[in-house]
Amino acid sequence: MYQGNRASFGSKSGAILAAAGSAVGLGNIWRFPYETGNHGGAAFILIYLGCVFLFGLPIMIAEFTVGRRAKASTGEAFKAIMPKGCWKYVGYLGVLTGFLILGYYAVVAGWTLEYIYQAAVGNFSDKDPAGFVSMFQNFSQSPFRPLLWLFVFVFITHFVIVKGVQKGIERSSKVMMPLLFILVVMLAVCSVMLPGAEKGVEFLLKPDFSKLTPDVFLGAMGQAFFSMSLGMGCLSTYASYFGKDTRLGNTAMSVGIIDTCVAILAGLIIFPAAFSVGIQPDAGPSLIFITLPNVFQQAFSGAPALAYICSILFYLLLALAALTSTISLHEVSTAFLHEKFKLTRGKAARYVTGGVLVIGIVSSLALGMWNDFKIAGLNFFDALDFLTAKIMLPLGGMLTAIFVGWIIDRKIVREEATNYGTLRAPYYPVYIFILRYLAPIGIAAIFLNELGLF
Repeated sequence: MYQGNRASFGSKSGAILAAAGSAVGLGNIWRFPYETGNHGGAAFILIYLGCVFLFGLPIMIAEFTVGRRAKASTGEAFKAIMPKGCWKYVGYLGVLTGFLILGYYAVVAGWTLEYIYQAAVGNFSDKDPAGFVSMFQNFSQSPFRPLLWLFVFVFITHFVIVKGVQKGIERSSKVMMPLLFILVVMLAVCSVMLPGAEKGVEFLLKPDFSKLTPDVFLGAMGQAFFSMSLGMGCLSTYASYFGKDTRLGNTAMSVGIIDTCVAILAGLIIFPAAFSVGIQPDAGPSLIFITLPNVFQQAFSGAPALAYICSILFYLLLALAALTSTISLHEVSTAFLHEKFKLTRGKAARYVTGGVLVIGIVSSLALGMWNDFKIAGLNFFDALDFLTAKIMLPLGGMLTAIFVGWIIDRKIVREEATNYGTLRAPYYPVYIFILRYLAPIGIAAIFLNELGLF
């Protein structure tokens, strides 16, 4: 275990909101709607919910188990529990995965600030659909403006991290998570009240099982994995700050419910508005930055002030969701350097921030002036996305499930699940069965499918 003055969350609610903030991010508000649109709506959501509770929650509890037992960051936790053998490299994989994801994730996070600015100065009001396409392409391919917002977003993240666990991460989570939830509910209410919105609500909530294919099942498992931030070291690192009285099963369930509610509410923002103006729900990744500004302008054409307010609030919501995730990703690497090399927290954070900016700069320029530089046919940004989301995340999650399910002493797993025998854990036998058998098989299926081998 890590020896030293170990920080901890100051309250159970702080622990839950911080862990929920780690899970809630662009995966819920950006990726979930377009995945749902591409896979037929409500039927996909039902399969997604099954994957969250069947695979996501057990692996989340497993990550909590490793972090709290070791009382160390992800990079040191596996080594602390199993000093011999090669399992320490699973921890190192988690740190590297989180660091690389943060490098290009911060680029997209910076885009949300640009769109808050564009909405605030009224640049959405005079554009047609082609104008929104041109605006996004000109901005994302620019060598300067995306870098400006990248630096702003990374330095906001850095400021929270250097404040520490309670004064930085916990305090910001207690402010941002309730605000995020209020914004998503407000926007969902506005959206479902639009003329013709009932078709979008039906698409989201009325399942059409004729649309179910093997690809839908695999897509739902992959989305559950991505949305809940599994395999990137965040949850294990945050769990190392949990107190002994934190109920791992209850915390995981709370995080899963919050994460899923935000994703479905995001769907209630986007699909009713899209159907209201006749835009197809399978617009893909461009839904947020190209299609949605146009949707807001058309949907609220009779009330320009409402269109203006909703546009600003939506991108503020997106920025808050991105920030809760960048904070958790930054903390994974910062905590590792702080513990592994005995650096001060401030110095460790500066090293991580510097490294993230280097990766972010290259990732941003790869979408514009450096787009001709390819790695296996992909630009640097897309190559990082492929490497982390399709290889490193599934691999890390699968190895964590195997580590907790098969490798470490069963007594340790039971003690963590029951808080050293002080709690009943009726889910324990099912939890172990899933970790040992179902989760590795399911994740392997995702892994092979994403690589085009399944």
